Amino acid sequence: MNTMNRRNFIRTGLTGLAGFSVIGSRGMNLNFNISEALTVDKVDLGNSGLTVSRIAMGTGTVGGNKASNFTRLGMDKFVELARYAYGRGINFYDMADGYGTHPYVGNAIKTLSREKLILLTKMWTEEDANRKESAETILDRYRLETGSDYFDILLMHCLQKSNWPETRKYYMDAFSKFKQDGIVKTVGVSCHDLGALAEAAVNPWVDVIMARINPFGTAMDGTPDAVKAILDTAKKNGKGIIGMKIFGEGKHVTDSERQQSIQFAMTEGNIHCMTLGLENVAQMDDAIERVMKLA
Repeated sequence: MNTMNRRNFIRTGLTGLAGFSVIGSRGMNLNFNISEALTVDKVDLGNSGLTVSRIAMGTGTVGGNKASNFTRLGMDKFVELARYAYGRGINFYDMADGYGTHPYVGNAIKTLSREKLILLTKMWTEEDANRKESAETILDRYRLETGSDYFDILLMHCLQKSNWPETRKYYMDAFSKFKQDGIVKTVGVSCHDLGALAEAAVNPWVDVIMARINPFGTAMDGTPDAVKAILDTAKKNGKGIIGMKIFGEGKHVTDSERQQSIQFAMTEGNIHCMTLGLENVAQMDDAIERVMKLA
């Protein structure tokens, strides 16, 4: 791979370095700490058999209809940011069809060693009776878009009912076949409902859970205590747990809120790692520094 010069990238991609600040969506001045010394460590993702970077590069901020803030960066800027993340130890890329980021990640990783990466994607699922396209066809398209023969993690996206094992049996069987064929290493669910999450915590089919967790209860499936208790059960059952919505969909991004959110995720959230939608180098450096000081 081509080694990127960090200082040149920051100088050309951002205004200034020390004491860097941006204006947030609510008009607040947000200061970011910049540190070159720290790189993200690796953790075992429960009993999944995967070892992943403690931070995943999320690509779904304001995502939907095959677009997100990351696709809106443009291909070149996205690739630079994804490569920068890799240089800081983040080898874990979190994608979904709805974000439109498969080709973007594919371009970013095409000169990297696939064996050193963790690729996660999600498949939107319908109730079995409403299925319009085969899971095999969808996954083949994902593989083509990313240029990867396999995915490390494949999740059913945005489950909102506790009865998903009955209504999504077709997909569960298809995902299991993908594992058997070696084109997916682990399977699981991304939950947007407390009942769906509680089912995932005990269901033996699930290897990996993506769950919404932050200390404010913002954009979560229940109170922080309720979610923490379910994730504790999931952890004891060997599930790999990825935290999402760590900053409450960007609603808690002042300096103190960022610190509170990261500390909660690292010390109380019952997660193994977290996916963060870090849209520029300053945000990435700030998050890495906060996470690694607590690791």
